[in-house]
Amino acid sequence: MKQIDHDLQTLDASKDAWARLPIERKIVLFEGLKRSIHALAPEWVRLASDAKGLLPGSPLAGEEWMSGPWAVMYALNRYIRTLRGIASRGESPVPRPRVRADGRTVLDVFPRTLYDRLLLNGISAQVWMQPGVSREDVAREAAPFYGATYPHGRVALVLGAGNIASIPPLDVLYKLVAAGSVCMLKMNPVNAYLGNIFERAFASFADAGYLRFAYGGADVGEYMCAHDLVQEIHITGSEVTHNAILARIGKDKRVTSELGNVSPTIVIPGRWSDDDLAFQAENIATQKAHNAGFNCVASQMLVLPKEWHHTSSLRERVERVFERMEQRPEYYPGASQRRTALAGPSTSLRSIVQVDAASAGDPAFSTEAFCGVLACVELPGDVGRYTRDAVAFANDRLRGTLGANLVVHPETMKSHAQVIDRAIADLRYGCVAVNGWTGVGYFITETPWGAYPGHTLDDVGSGIGVVHNSYLLERTEKSVIHAPFSPFPRSVRSGQLTLLPRPPWFVTNGMQAEIGRALCDFEMSPSPARAMRIASLAMR
Repeated sequence: MKQIDHDLQTLDASKDAWARLPIERKIVLFEGLKRSIHALAPEWVRLASDAKGLLPGSPLAGEEWMSGPWAVMYALNRYIRTLRGIASRGESPVPRPRVRADGRTVLDVFPRTLYDRLLLNGISAQVWMQPGVSREDVAREAAPFYGATYPHGRVALVLGAGNIASIPPLDVLYKLVAAGSVCMLKMNPVNAYLGNIFERAFASFADAGYLRFAYGGADVGEYMCAHDLVQEIHITGSEVTHNAILARIGKDKRVTSELGNVSPTIVIPGRWSDDDLAFQAENIATQKAHNAGFNCVASQMLVLPKEWHHTSSLRERVERVFERMEQRPEYYPGASQRRTALAGPSTSLRSIVQVDAASAGDPAFSTEAFCGVLACVELPGDVGRYTRDAVAFANDRLRGTLGANLVVHPETMKSHAQVIDRAIADLRYGCVAVNGWTGVGYFITETPWGAYPGHTLDDVGSGIGVVHNSYLLERTEKSVIHAPFSPFPRSVRSGQLTLLPRPPWFVTNGMQAEIGRALCDFEMSPSPARAMRIASLAMR
């Protein structure tokens, strides 16, 4: 552990220098980091695709482009935009807040630019502030670190996740930008193969003493958590790991976390066509099967209306998507054991299991699957009663508060506007996606990413605090993502004036690898030509 001691001493000696570094010089470092990531992206994607067992030339490599280098480059551009705003105006350039009829303050954070509207047409995102936060509070409280005249730095330990490749660098970036902290990043053994990529990308930060890397198992993590020079800890992982850390170090250090949950996907009954059923089956299958199911917001509980005449058909179509897609291996440790515990012995890596909503002790309600099993419950009632009961079921019966999905036809959204609005407001989750997937709330850094507020160290649930959050907002409650119910061109025929075809993150999108690479090129150097290339690939 001598090297760790030395590295932490280096960070401790450099922490105030980073905290007081002029914003313009920080921007230069972040611009250089973006260039490095762009140059290393092909190698990064190849390593991740090989490690996860993707077939050569698999379109699913697009997941590694988008949830790897693209997500980090996208975040860097948004952080740079915010830092430039702070440098020129003295405050974060937050969007103008508005107040809902119920008094809640909301910010429309996406789309913000013409490129946003072109590349993700039909996708929108709002940030809901906590009750009692006024419009005036939002700008006044944002980016508090940059209000200090002579700030002091801190040494943060970031315990990296092993599933999504962009999580470790994004967690480090948030500590660097939002908190002014220097970082020790401990790589997870599952994706430690990316450590060399990250070390080369962040070389300028390491050379200045602002970042160090560590590798190894739980013993290394325990040693650093308890180290006197570590002042705060951020973990992306499981509730079990979080509680083990607290048992080791007590409550003297600030610990933030992004932990998993039992993510629900609630389908609202309505008048759907066969095309609607087919498209939404792909949407739901993606929520489960993206990254082979190893996502903290992978859908785990499909909630269906019992009396709806499309219930059986929708479920069967989701199963058919599972059967047709590439059968990639369970690369994450313990997946087969978790799958057996939830679904019993089975040769299928992805399956739907029926669960009785009245069965209080079923592990599907309380255990994060982190595998290919999608549980399914059916609840009775008309649209109003069913929706209220489904929201209550998600809030009260399922473990965790990270993300929840709603699937609702535009006609139903209009005819039951108050019911759907109430459902979005009442869902106690850090991200709510309507006709999309909460994973979009992870990718677009404008939205804070983390659990619904209110957890404590003694009952941490899905975690404490947020990351991403490029506007550096304080006292946020949830992010709400809206996506088109139908793809282009059918969206236009059904009255939705959106141009988004099959989304690039869908597991059924055969062009996603090409789109992912083109998105990285665009974030490196945005231009109309590069935007049009992405649009052209998406339309294919």
